[in-house]
Amino acid sequence: MKRIAIAFFCLLLMTAIQAQKKCEKQVATAVEQLRKAMVAGDSAALNAIVFDELSYGHSGGHIDDKKTFIRKLAGGGSDFVTMDLSEQTILVKGKTAIVRHKLDAKTNDNNKPGEVHLLVMLVWQKKAGKWKLLGRQAVKLTT
Repeated sequence: MKRIAIAFFCLLLMTAIQAQKKCEKQVATAVEQLRKAMVAGDSAALNAIVFDELSYGHSGGHIDDKKTFIRKLAGGGSDFVTMDLSEQTILVKGKTAIVRHKLDAKTNDNNKPGEVHLLVMLVWQKKAGKWKLLGRQAVKLTT
Protein backbone atom coordinates (compact mmCIF):
# COMPACT_ATOMS: atom_id res chain seq x y z
CA MET A 1 0.00 0.00 0.00
CA LYS A 2 2.87 2.33 0.83
CA ARG A 3 4.44 1.75 -2.60
CA ILE A 4 1.15 2.56 -4.33
CA ALA A 5 0.86 5.81 -2.38
CA ILE A 6 4.44 6.76 -3.27
CA ALA A 7 3.87 5.92 -6.94
CA PHE A 8 0.65 7.96 -6.96
CA PHE A 9 2.42 10.92 -5.34
CA CYS A 10 5.23 10.72 -7.92
CA LEU A 11 2.67 10.64 -10.73
CA LEU A 12 0.93 13.72 -9.31
CA LEU A 13 4.25 15.51 -8.97
CA MET A 14 5.24 14.69 -12.55
CA THR A 15 1.86 15.90 -13.82
CA ALA A 16 2.23 19.17 -11.91
CA ILE A 17 5.75 19.71 -13.28
CA GLN A 18 4.55 19.06 -16.84
CA ALA A 19 1.66 21.50 -16.39
CA GLN A 20 4.08 24.14 -15.06
CA LYS A 21 6.41 23.64 -18.03
CA LYS A 22 3.46 23.92 -20.43
CA CYS A 23 2.40 27.24 -18.87
CA GLU A 24 5.97 28.56 -19.02
CA LYS A 25 6.14 27.63 -22.71
CA GLN A 26 2.82 29.40 -23.39
CA VAL A 27 4.09 32.53 -21.63
CA ALA A 28 7.37 32.41 -23.58
CA THR A 29 5.33 32.18 -26.79
CA ALA A 30 3.27 35.21 -25.74
CA VAL A 31 6.47 37.18 -25.00
CA GLU A 32 7.76 36.35 -28.48
CA GLN A 33 4.45 37.39 -30.05
CA LEU A 34 4.67 40.70 -28.17
CA ARG A 35 8.29 41.22 -29.30
CA LYS A 36 7.38 40.63 -32.95
CA ALA A 37 4.32 42.89 -32.75
CA MET A 38 6.38 45.68 -31.15
CA VAL A 39 9.08 45.49 -33.84
CA ALA A 40 6.43 45.42 -36.58
CA GLY A 41 4.33 48.16 -34.99
CA ASP A 42 1.34 45.87 -35.57
CA SER A 43 -1.54 47.61 -33.78
CA ALA A 44 -3.98 44.70 -34.24
CA ALA A 45 -1.53 42.18 -32.75
CA LEU A 46 -0.63 44.56 -29.91
CA ASN A 47 -4.29 45.21 -29.16
CA ALA A 48 -4.95 41.46 -28.95
CA ILE A 49 -2.08 40.64 -26.61
CA VAL A 50 -2.40 43.39 -23.97
CA PHE A 51 -5.12 44.11 -21.43
CA ASP A 52 -7.16 47.30 -21.66
CA GLU A 53 -5.78 48.15 -18.20
CA LEU A 54 -2.15 47.92 -19.36
CA SER A 55 0.43 49.82 -17.31
CA TYR A 56 3.58 50.12 -19.45
CA GLY A 57 6.46 51.67 -17.54
CA HIS A 58 9.47 53.07 -19.39
CA SER A 59 13.02 53.24 -18.07
CA GLY A 60 12.81 57.04 -18.16
CA GLY A 61 9.98 57.00 -15.63
CA HIS A 62 6.86 57.72 -17.69
CA ILE A 63 3.99 55.27 -17.92
CA ASP A 64 1.79 54.57 -20.93
CA ASP A 65 -1.70 53.16 -20.99
CA LYS A 66 -2.78 50.71 -23.70
CA LYS A 67 -3.93 53.38 -26.14
CA THR A 68 -0.70 55.39 -25.88
CA PHE A 69 1.48 52.25 -25.98
CA ILE A 70 -0.10 51.09 -29.24
CA ARG A 71 -0.23 54.56 -30.80
CA LYS A 72 3.50 55.15 -30.19
CA LEU A 73 4.53 51.81 -31.67
CA ALA A 74 2.16 51.94 -34.64
CA GLY A 75 2.93 55.60 -35.38
CA GLY A 76 6.73 55.50 -35.15
CA GLY A 77 7.07 57.52 -31.95
CA SER A 78 8.55 54.38 -30.42
CA ASP A 79 10.14 52.43 -33.28
CA PHE A 80 12.05 49.23 -32.58
CA VAL A 81 14.20 48.36 -35.59
CA THR A 82 15.53 45.28 -33.80
CA MET A 83 14.81 43.81 -30.38
CA ASP A 84 16.79 41.00 -28.81
CA LEU A 85 15.72 39.39 -25.54
CA SER A 86 18.09 37.33 -23.42
CA GLU A 87 18.54 35.92 -19.91
CA GLN A 88 14.79 35.36 -19.69
CA THR A 89 13.20 33.85 -16.60
CA ILE A 90 9.53 32.96 -16.21
CA LEU A 91 7.67 32.41 -12.94
CA VAL A 92 4.09 31.17 -13.21
CA LYS A 93 1.75 31.21 -10.21
CA GLY A 94 -1.77 30.18 -11.15
CA LYS A 95 -3.06 32.59 -13.77
CA THR A 96 -0.27 35.13 -13.28
CA ALA A 97 3.26 35.09 -14.67
CA ILE A 98 6.26 37.30 -14.08
CA VAL A 99 8.82 37.45 -16.86
CA ARG A 100 12.21 39.11 -16.52
CA HIS A 101 14.71 39.55 -19.33
CA LYS A 102 17.42 41.72 -20.77
CA LEU A 103 16.34 43.77 -23.79
CA ASP A 104 18.84 45.09 -26.33
CA ALA A 105 17.40 47.04 -29.24
CA LYS A 106 18.15 49.39 -32.07
CA THR A 107 15.54 52.12 -32.27
CA ASN A 108 14.44 54.82 -34.65
CA ASP A 109 12.08 56.82 -32.45
CA ASN A 110 10.64 59.72 -34.45
CA ASN A 111 13.29 59.01 -37.14
CA LYS A 112 16.14 59.39 -34.62
CA PRO A 113 18.42 56.30 -34.55
CA GLY A 114 19.42 55.00 -31.14
CA GLU A 115 20.04 51.98 -28.94
CA VAL A 116 18.53 50.81 -25.67
CA HIS A 117 19.83 48.30 -23.17
CA LEU A 118 17.27 47.50 -20.49
CA LEU A 119 16.25 45.07 -17.80
CA VAL A 120 12.53 44.44 -18.12
CA MET A 121 9.85 42.90 -15.92
CA LEU A 122 6.56 41.87 -17.54
CA VAL A 123 3.40 40.82 -15.70
CA TRP A 124 1.14 38.49 -17.65
CA GLN A 125 -2.28 37.15 -16.75
CA LYS A 126 -4.20 34.30 -18.31
CA LYS A 127 -7.72 35.15 -19.44
CA ALA A 128 -10.00 32.94 -21.54
CA GLY A 129 -7.08 30.57 -22.17
CA LYS A 130 -4.70 33.28 -23.45
CA TRP A 131 -1.81 35.04 -21.79
CA LYS A 132 -2.08 38.83 -22.00
CA LEU A 133 0.26 41.57 -20.84
CA LEU A 134 -0.98 43.51 -17.82
CA GLY A 135 2.14 45.39 -16.77
CA ARG A 136 5.67 46.21 -17.78
CA GLN A 137 8.50 48.07 -16.09
CA ALA A 138 11.96 48.68 -17.49
CA VAL A 139 15.16 50.01 -15.96
CA LYS A 140 18.32 51.10 -17.73
CA LEU A 141 21.03 48.50 -17.70
CA THR A 142 24.07 49.65 -15.79
CA THR A 143 27.43 48.25 -16.77
